[in-house]
Amino acid sequence: TLGMRMDKHSFNTQKVAEYLADHPKVKLVNYPGLDSHPQYELAKKQMKSAGGMLSFVVKGGIPSARILMNSLKLIVHAVTFGTSRTICMHPRTITHEHMTQEERDKAGIDDGLIRLSVGLEDYQDIIADLEQALAKV
Repeated sequence: TLGMRMDKHSFNTQKVAEYLADHPKVKLVNYPGLDSHPQYELAKKQMKSAGGMLSFVVKGGIPSARILMNSLKLIVHAVTFGTSRTICMHPRTITHEHMTQEERDKAGIDDGLIRLSVGLEDYQDIIADLEQALAKV
């Protein structure tokens, strides 16, 4: 059912967010299910779960983001979200390329920022894919 899929979507994303938050090559994770998120308490009050979307900043900017995204095997590099598979995109080169560096800095679009829509695969497989890709950064 849809409810069960959404529960898995959120569960997987929470696990992936926790993994990324503890990774030494990751500078920042944006996910309201982490207590480090500035609106964590509000999210706990308003939401059953924190959802299936997150973003993270890999250290090293565009070169590191490129290596990571080109090294993923399970996770699909896409320019649009909306599938049950885990997909990612690089805002700096896809959705925000028209902005100046100053505008991106003001908007918080780090060169190493990667958006991730976590899918319904086994969360351990998603994390393993991120691990092998981050090892190459």
